[in-house]
Amino acid sequence: MLRLTIFLCVAALVSARRGRDRHPNFPPRPAVPLLPTPDTPLTDRSGAPLPPLNTTYFFDQLIDHAKPSKGTFKQRFWTTWQFYQPDLSIRHISNAASFTGYLTNATIKGLISQANNGSTVVLEHRFFGLSNPIDNLEDESLQLLTIDQAAKDLTYFAKNVHLPQPNGDKINADAVPWILVGSSYSGALTSWTMVDQHGVFWAGYASSAIVEAITDYWAYFEPIRQNMPKNCSADIEAVIMHIDEVFTCGKPQEKQAIKATFGLEDVTHLDDAAGSLRNILWDWQNLQPYVGPNATFFQSCDAIEVKNGVNAPATGWGLNHALSAWGSYFKTVYLPQSSLGALLPRDCLGTYNTSQAFWTNTTIDNVNRSWMLCACNELGYFQEGAPKTWPSPVTRLVQPFSVRQCNQMFPKAFPTPPTPKAVATNAKFKGWNVNLDRVFFANGKRASHWFLLTPSREATVSSDFHHRLSSPSQPIFVGNGFHCSDMVVMASVDPTIKVVMDAGVATLTKWVSQWPRSSYTISALDSAPSPPPFVPLSILGSVASAAPEAVPAVATQATGSPPPNSGGSGQFAIPNAMVRQCGALNCGSIPHFYGVQNVLLCI
Repeated sequence: MLRLTIFLCVAALVSARRGRDRHPNFPPRPAVPLLPTPDTPLTDRSGAPLPPLNTTYFFDQLIDHAKPSKGTFKQRFWTTWQFYQPDLSIRHISNAASFTGYLTNATIKGLISQANNGSTVVLEHRFFGLSNPIDNLEDESLQLLTIDQAAKDLTYFAKNVHLPQPNGDKINADAVPWILVGSSYSGALTSWTMVDQHGVFWAGYASSAIVEAITDYWAYFEPIRQNMPKNCSADIEAVIMHIDEVFTCGKPQEKQAIKATFGLEDVTHLDDAAGSLRNILWDWQNLQPYVGPNATFFQSCDAIEVKNGVNAPATGWGLNHALSAWGSYFKTVYLPQSSLGALLPRDCLGTYNTSQAFWTNTTIDNVNRSWMLCACNELGYFQEGAPKTWPSPVTRLVQPFSVRQCNQMFPKAFPTPPTPKAVATNAKFKGWNVNLDRVFFANGKRASHWFLLTPSREATVSSDFHHRLSSPSQPIFVGNGFHCSDMVVMASVDPTIKVVMDAGVATLTKWVSQWPRSSYTISALDSAPSPPPFVPLSILGSVASAAPEAVPAVATQATGSPPPNSGGSGQFAIPNAMVRQCGALNCGSIPHFYGVQNVLLCI
């Protein structure tokens, strides 16, 4: 008799109260598509009614796995056994109340459960939402927010939980196989957990998994640049190059004129003004195959590239039109549609006024603060401009944008701007070099993120910087999707994503049948599908290894009257996982790659 548990770790870092969103001059955190929770009554295989999917359960999790004597805290989880059969059970685990939709077969986890007569579980990550070892997010409390603690939360849960279903006290990870599933950050956590806590989980599924910690993460924007409309990328690069040059070497009136073009006259620091224009690229992270042409990203590109009803050629319209068109759209459409409300752009987009609640709020359920601690401490992922020898769709004046902010947000934990421990993280958890048995990696070409079409792709095993070959024990499938597209059935409208999802279900089903004590037999399990070939863009070693350039002091000095309690003068990035050679930004020497190919929310 086999009882299998698929532990769906969608640690997507979602706050229970989604009203608290990111600072609009901060990168978006890793995230996966949200799905509505069905409110129709559910029944199990026998026809017996099941509790609603939003029924919340609690598990006594250890506060500190290194010191169990500290006691436990209540960790929330959600579960359903809609597809469970007494002699064959699969469980999934995910994170946060917003993700109860991932209990259903509208997702890859539900499809795997349905194919294998199993159950699903969603587990909330410590310090994200209402599962907190300590009832605040002070610097001292967040010392318990580490990859090691999070990974051990998963394994301790899998080995000790008594699930509220038939045989729920007999199907922990010591008795039956569990499968760990995750996407984005939680996809990385799937890989990291199976490296560090070997043997607890029988298999894993990792979607857009950002397995490599990268301090100097300019490559976040590279899959976006490669896959966005060529005319839009050409014009945006031209405008950004021009802004960087003017902000570095121009006269005060020229700098002010640029800010006024974009409605940013009162933004007192030039790096904040230039950095705010990254939002058009960050909007890419919200794209999915089922999102139509009216998405914010495409509206922004259309505003720049459609003139009198005519689309620009692949080379774009050029600097003059692009600067005027982008500035007008950003000023008259993009900013007013944001949630600035009564706030001035200076107060909403500025990153130097540490008296604002964004920096000081330490109450629980503040997901942005929790994620920022993870980035500052162990991961990095600071999103900056590309080296001078490579086209960049975002400013080079924000380096190292987030290192300074680590000190500002966590002055006790980081009295000086820190070096994230990315090297140590990759050494312990193997990063790009991970080799595991029975882990299925899924990526999307258009993922940028924390990410192939996804922005995060460059931190995944399908990176342009460190390409990994697929193997039978660790298959790597790449579809034409965005960040975490393979997690939701809606995205399978793209046939390449359906190939990835079908392969994932088939591969996990085969591995389930290989559980040593399995009496489970399914037809056609002798082989699993092989991934189609994927060849990432080859990035020159000299580009990949180039260190961040020193940001000119003029970019981090206030222009005009500074806001109260404004912070320091800016710091230089400390290279770590992905490093670059340091060099000065020389006026007039910034290369122009004209032919190369969201809504703001204020806390």
